[in-house]
Amino acid sequence: MRLEEVTDAQKHAQKLAALHAKSFAARAERAWSAQEFADLLAQKNTHAFVGGQDDAQGFILLQNQPDGAEILTLAVLPAARRAGLARALMAHAQKALKADKLWLDVAEDNEAALAVYAATGFRRTGRRSKYYKRAGNFSVDALLMERDRQEGESDEPESI
Repeated sequence: MRLEEVTDAQKHAQKLAALHAKSFAARAERAWSAQEFADLLAQKNTHAFVGGQDDAQGFILLQNQPDGAEILTLAVLPAARRAGLARALMAHAQKALKADKLWLDVAEDNEAALAVYAATGFRRTGRRSKYYKRAGNFSVDALLMERDRQEGESDEPESI
């Protein structure tokens, strides 16, 4: 599995937008545009890491803060799920950014993501009522979660 940091925002914004759209299509969630990715990646504290076997099959986008990093989005193509890519992206990003803590929000109806987060040490810390909008004027709550660096983890990203 290959993992690497995105270093050219303009070059990768379109690819990240396409991966995001394909990853969330079945959930009826709004896909982020290439311009939104380019704008986020233009910020010095925003980082993206892509991963996959040959081509990019998923990515993680984070904003580094003094006390950790917020996962803004994590997307894995449906065909690449259940192969450890989401876990690898989170671990690699946390090490590369030297983040003591990761936090995120996730739709409470996203059972697959909740299972991955629980299995990787995230715990629920709060809730945002009716945060995620769905088709048909339907909303679901966002669950707030965080994860501390695991015991024995180093700051050095693994070479993969």
